[in-house]
Amino acid sequence: MRIIRLISYLPLLFAVSALTMLLGSCSYKQNQAYFEQNSKAQAPPVKMDDYKISDYKIKAGDILRIRNLQSIKLITDEASAASSTDQASSGGGSQALDYQVESDGTIALPVIGRVQVAGLSKLETSNKLDDLYRKNVLKNPIMEVKVISLKATLVGEVKRPGNYPLLKDGTTLMEILGEAGGLTEKGNEKKVRIVRGGGLQSKQIIDVDLDDVASLTNPETIVQNQDIIYVEQNRRAIRNDKLQNITTIAQPALLLLNTALIILTLRK
Repeated sequence: MRIIRLISYLPLLFAVSALTMLLGSCSYKQNQAYFEQNSKAQAPPVKMDDYKISDYKIKAGDILRIRNLQSIKLITDEASAASSTDQASSGGGSQALDYQVESDGTIALPVIGRVQVAGLSKLETSNKLDDLYRKNVLKNPIMEVKVISLKATLVGEVKRPGNYPLLKDGTTLMEILGEAGGLTEKGNEKKVRIVRGGGLQSKQIIDVDLDDVASLTNPETIVQNQDIIYVEQNRRAIRNDKLQNITTIAQPALLLLNTALIILTLRK
């Protein structure tokens, strides 16, 4: 009698397993929602003429990498009187150091103190630092400024997902995928998406087929600051994952059924 009762619960167990699998599928779809097209919330395409890394305006929170490209022999007596650490930090030689832009839009530099940089491009910042160091420290300084906090994020089926800095104009999708080690064996080269614009109500999604030359040469695929690049799974990987999920969920039910049948056989 107990065995019969136990067996009678099997349909309920299968139903719970099916519900669990359905909920897991819903959760997966919710996670994918951010990467789906939404015609009601599409931001207008960004023209490449309106966006260049070199034209980016520095703001609070950015991190600048600064170094002096001139020869250390051209440092004036004032700089020589400073400590060797200050000389290196101010750009004497080839050492580059990083500085974070404070909330007031300034960076604190050795010898010359705080400098307002918010609202300037990296070229305008370089020129400003050239002038300040020329007046106070160096002879004919050549200050190099890079904004190293500009980045794109790679997620999905790439070998090394994560954040990748954008240090130059015209970084292509293939270049940044190469930095990430390329696609995994589960990656779908025909389903690569660039999510641009951030918020759910203003995002722009660009679909890219890596096998299509026309798709790769589209100017919109030039990587921009804060882009999220998502590589979908291919059909085989999705099918295998679903099969694995079904197997994982069904195993307890099958084990219970097998145990019940063994006990029933022994009872006979």
